[in-house]
Amino acid sequence: MESKSNYDHLVHIKSHDELALYELIPNVVWFFDLDKHGWWWGNQAAVDFWGLENVQQLIDKDLSGDTQGAKDRTAQTFELAAKNGLTIDPWTTYPNGKPKTVFMMHRAVLLGPEKHRGIIAFINEKVELGQQPENLLLVEAMRYTRVAATTFTDAGEIVIENPAATETYAHLHSKPIPEGQSVFVARFASPEQGRECLAKAIEEKGGRWDYIMRTAEGDRQHSLDIRRTRHPLTGEFLLLVVEYDVTELYEALAELEQAHENLHHIAMTDTLTQVSSLHHMQEAAKQFLNDATIHGESVRALFIDLDGFKQINDKHGHDIGDEVLKIVAQRIKSVIRQSDILARVGGDEFVILQLGANDTESIAKRTLSSLAEPISLPSGMVNVNASIGIASYPEDADNLKDLLKIADDAMYKVKKSGKNAFSFAKC
Repeated sequence: MESKSNYDHLVHIKSHDELALYELIPNVVWFFDLDKHGWWWGNQAAVDFWGLENVQQLIDKDLSGDTQGAKDRTAQTFELAAKNGLTIDPWTTYPNGKPKTVFMMHRAVLLGPEKHRGIIAFINEKVELGQQPENLLLVEAMRYTRVAATTFTDAGEIVIENPAATETYAHLHSKPIPEGQSVFVARFASPEQGRECLAKAIEEKGGRWDYIMRTAEGDRQHSLDIRRTRHPLTGEFLLLVVEYDVTELYEALAELEQAHENLHHIAMTDTLTQVSSLHHMQEAAKQFLNDATIHGESVRALFIDLDGFKQINDKHGHDIGDEVLKIVAQRIKSVIRQSDILARVGGDEFVILQLGANDTESIAKRTLSSLAEPISLPSGMVNVNASIGIASYPEDADNLKDLLKIADDAMYKVKKSGKNAFSFAKC
C-alpha cells in the first residue's frame, strides 16, 4: 500500500535491520502490519509473551481467525496513533489460548519497501490487568459496546476512547481543532456549552447531563454520564464520559408534547368557527372571577343568539349555515377587546366574557351593527341579526353557571320584545 499524504509525517522503517536496538528493551515490543494483518517483527520479550521459539514463528502466526471487529479496531488504533502520536488503551490477547488483558501503548509507522500501515505495540507486563473475570468483562464491554466511551484529561484531551466513540466522532479527527478548543469541547454543537460542561464535570466530580453533540450522523441529542476515574498507568485523575444517544427519545417526547398541544387546542377551540369552546371559556372564567374578586371589578357575560338562523339553514342548507356561523364569529371577534373571550356555546349561540364593565354597552352595539351588514355568499345575500342578554358578576350571580343562565334569560326577553337588540339582566 502506498503512503497517503496524511501519513507522510510517520517514521518509515524499511527493514528489520533497523530494529536491533529494540532487542535491548526488556518489555514486550512488536510491530504489526495492518495491510497484511500479521506481525512484522517482535523482540525476544514478544516471542516469549506468545510462547514461541523465535521471531519467525511470530511473523508466520496465523491470524485468519480474527474477526472483522478486531481488524477494524486495529485500523482505528492506527488512525488515532497517526493523528495523536500515541494511544494507550486496553487490549485482550490470548497467549497459549488464555485471555490476558494488558494496556498497550501504540505508535503509528510505515513498514517495509511498500510502506504498509503499521503500529508498534509497547507492553509493560507489570501493569497487566490479569485474568480476573471482572476486569476482562469491563475491558471487553468498553471495547465492543456500541455506546461511545472516552476518557479525557481535565484539559479536555483524549487519553483512551473505544471504537464506538472513534466512529461517532471520526469526522472531527480529520479536521484541525479550532484554536483554544479542546477535543472535549469540539464534540459539542455549542462550544460554550462544552466548556461549561467540562468545568462542571471537574468541579462536581461528574454528573449526568444532556447536550446536542456534533456526531458523524449530524447533530444528535446525547445523555453524557461523566465519572471521575484514574489513569491505570500514571494514576492521574481522568474524566470517563459515556454517551447515550437519546435523540429518538427527545423526538418522541416532542411528538407527544405536540400531540398534547393539538388535543388541548381541539378541546379549547370550537372546530367550526375557531373561536373558544365552552370548555375554554369555563376554564378562563375561573381566573376572570378570581381577578374580579381581588380587584373589586365586575365580569360581564354577553349571551348572543342569532335571529332567524333556522330559516337560513332551511332555505340554503347546513353548509351555507356553517359558512354564516364562521363569518358571524369573525365579525364579533373584530369588535371585542383583546382581553375579552368569545366562545361558541351552542348551535348559533355565542358568549362574550369580559373582565371590567367599562365598554360593555359599546361592544353590544358594535356587535349588532357588525352583524346587521348583509353576508355575501355564492347562493346570494344573507341577512342575520342577533339578540343579546347581559349579566354581571358579582351583581347578578356569584358563579359562572348562574351568570350564563341569567344572561340567557335576558337574551330571551329581547327575543320576545322584538329581537335585534341587547338588554341588561336588571333592566
